[in-house]
Amino acid sequence: MTALHFERALTPEGWASNVRISIDGGSIVSVERGAARAPGDERCGIGVPAIGNLHSHAFQRAMAGLAEQRGDTDDSFWTWREAMYRLALAVTPDDVEAIAAQAYVEMLEAGFGAVAEFHYLHHDVSGGAYANRAEMAERIAAAAAGTGVGLTLLPVFYAHAGFGGAPARPEQRRFVNDLDSYAALVADCRRALGAAAVVGVAPHSLRAATPEELAAVTGLAGDAPIHIHVAEQTAEVEACLAWSGARPVRWLLDHVGVDQRWCLVHATHLDAGEAAALARSRAVVGLCPITEANLGDGVFPARAFLDAGGRFGVGSDSNVEITVAGELRLLEYAQRLVSRARNVCARRGGSTGRALVDGAAAGAAQALGRPGGALAPGAAADIVSLNAGSPLIAGRADDAVLDTWIFGAGRDLVDRVWSGGREVVVEGRHVRREAIAARFGDTLRRLAASAL
Repeated sequence: MTALHFERALTPEGWASNVRISIDGGSIVSVERGAARAPGDERCGIGVPAIGNLHSHAFQRAMAGLAEQRGDTDDSFWTWREAMYRLALAVTPDDVEAIAAQAYVEMLEAGFGAVAEFHYLHHDVSGGAYANRAEMAERIAAAAAGTGVGLTLLPVFYAHAGFGGAPARPEQRRFVNDLDSYAALVADCRRALGAAAVVGVAPHSLRAATPEELAAVTGLAGDAPIHIHVAEQTAEVEACLAWSGARPVRWLLDHVGVDQRWCLVHATHLDAGEAAALARSRAVVGLCPITEANLGDGVFPARAFLDAGGRFGVGSDSNVEITVAGELRLLEYAQRLVSRARNVCARRGGSTGRALVDGAAAGAAQALGRPGGALAPGAAADIVSLNAGSPLIAGRADDAVLDTWIFGAGRDLVDRVWSGGREVVVEGRHVRREAIAARFGDTLRRLAASAL
């Protein structure tokens, strides 16, 4: 049993002083407000829930900065994707483990407590299965275990290069499965990872799975999470209309039992009817503002979705930059730019930082299938201690601290982080930062010399 004593903490009932949180077996077992510090309690600063990262492609951390040179034509998501394919065809299982570990260290240092890994790099460079079908998935799990981040693994089903069952392209060969091999992969992942991770399913997109395949893949989920990319690009919306006569989100809502298990990643291009219907479904929208800005995707209609009661979380996606505060900040700032207004995501009379933190924490917990999202008994002990002594928050309290964290301080305010009750960040630095960074650096140098 571990007990943490916070000067101030955000509980489900609101802010409180002298909050004593007891942890056992990776979960919070009690939260006492107004409690005296007992002998052996760890003295902590300002406690808030560690937000889950609901969408990551960890291996892409290795290409951050490598797709920022303009070519001879206009650049877009689709030209960026070609650079990503080059990396995907170069990395080994050892590389993936090293890159993922670095990404997970940075996530924890930023204040994420767990991650949903949207994992589609399954096969060897020829496109053949490894002797251990779950080899790559086990490397992701090893990186998570070695860093301490909570893991929801989402093996991705990818079979086609476009709507209507278009054949996959040669450069997608490491991703591709048929239904039988995918079902075997999911079973192998669940057997190998056991209680170490939540294992859900992830049809890559409506482009990459036919309706029949989508039904079969989602049938493997049970009560586990189901994640899918949808409506990220206007070209995808246009192609879906040409294929089906419906927009992508509308097609999903009309043809699949979208419910609280689902996370629709991006969902950038929604009309008003789709936004309202998606909110009613109780699914979570997985917003990745930094990646969406980096790729030029567009801006999600957040205010209309929130007004309809929609649920959301944030993810680092391509991992071009890894920051909790930065994702939430850009989510709000993009809305301000589009609407030419301020504090768009806030409730009337309320703090924007508080609305963003509350919404993202709850949405990610749902999307990851991980009890949490709050400092409450029964939740995973995913906790951030913000530095109460930082001059950046001098004279400020409670929601004003959250506003400063999101809009003024970022990771500089993150002091300590626990994931599943394991303390992994101390004084802003991961406990294994140096060794993991050294291995990551060696991996990048080798890739630079050979492939990228």
